[in-house]
Amino acid sequence: MAYFIFTKNSDNVANTLYAIAENEFDFNNLNINKSDYKIIEDTQINFDNVKYYLKNIEKYNNDSIIYTDNTCVFKDRNQLNTYVLQFKNRIKQFIENITLNIWIQIIQIIQIIQIQIIAFV
Repeated sequence: MAYFIFTKNSDNVANTLYAIAENEFDFNNLNINKSDYKIIEDTQINFDNVKYYLKNIEKYNNDSIIYTDNTCVFKDRNQLNTYVLQFKNRIKQFIENITLNIWIQIIQIIQIIQIQIIAFV
């Protein structure tokens, strides 16, 4: 089973996902106070869909997670910039829990992406 960790007491509130863990070992290595969070167990398939950005987690309701399909179609520069910033924040959050040099390098690369020079058709 995979684990999805949310802000506690935030049923039906969007964007309250704190972390995900693929298995019990990863979950135990998050070094969090489990009583401070809402923890929902879900399938490996749903974990992979979130991990590979095929689905987004909108919110949770009791012990159910509400997913939305992820699309990588951006109407304009602002929408792309928001997406990149959210991705950057997720990596920063990961780095705060686990320090790996590769992730530090990835966040440095993302920080130099120049959204303003991308042309939209």
